[in-house]
Amino acid sequence: MSMNDHGPQGVMTPGPGIEPQLTPVAPMDAQALREAFGRFPSGVIAVCAMVDDRPVGMAVSSFTSVSLTPPLVSVCMQTSSRTWPKLRQRPRLGLSVLGEQQGEVCRALAGAEENRFAEVHWETTGEGAVVLPGAVTWYTCTLRAELPAGDHTIALLEIDRLWTLASAEPLVFHGSRFRRLGDGDRSAVPA
Repeated sequence: MSMNDHGPQGVMTPGPGIEPQLTPVAPMDAQALREAFGRFPSGVIAVCAMVDDRPVGMAVSSFTSVSLTPPLVSVCMQTSSRTWPKLRQRPRLGLSVLGEQQGEVCRALAGAEENRFAEVHWETTGEGAVVLPGAVTWYTCTLRAELPAGDHTIALLEIDRLWTLASAEPLVFHGSRFRRLGDGDRSAVPA
C-alpha cells in the first residue's frame, strides 16, 4: 500500500500488485485495538527491584528509548498493576532486555505475583536493582517522572549504568508469539 495514495475519505488505496485487505473496525473495539497494537514487534523488558529483601518484578513490552542526554527510557504499565506501586518507590530499578532464550522467564514474570521468581535466576546490584542473567542488556535506572496515559502509566527512567552482551539476540514479541530475529527467519514459538 502506498502511504501517499489516499482514496475517498482518506482511505488508503493499494499500490500496484497489492490486494486491499483493510477491515474497518470501531475505534472503541478493545480486542481489535489490541490485535492492531500486536502487529508492531517489540522487545520484552523485565522491570525488577528488591522489595522487603525479596525480588519483585514484571514483564513489559512497552519500552522506548527517549533521550541520549540525559540518558532516558520509558516503560508503560497498566494502572491496575499491583507490582508497579511496589517498584516505583525503590531508589533503583533494574531493566533487563530479555534474550531470545528467555521466553519462560517472560511467562514467569507475567504470571502470579507470588511465583514470579520461583524458577527465575536473578542478581541484585548493591543499590537494590534486580537484573536477569541471559538478558541482552541490563540497565539500572532511577524513576524521574510518571505520566497518566489512559489505562496505563508512562514511567520516565534515567539510566545510571548499563551492561550489554553484544553477541546475544533479544526476545521479540509479535502477533501474540515470541519470535527470533534472523535474516529471513520467520520461525515463531508460542508465547
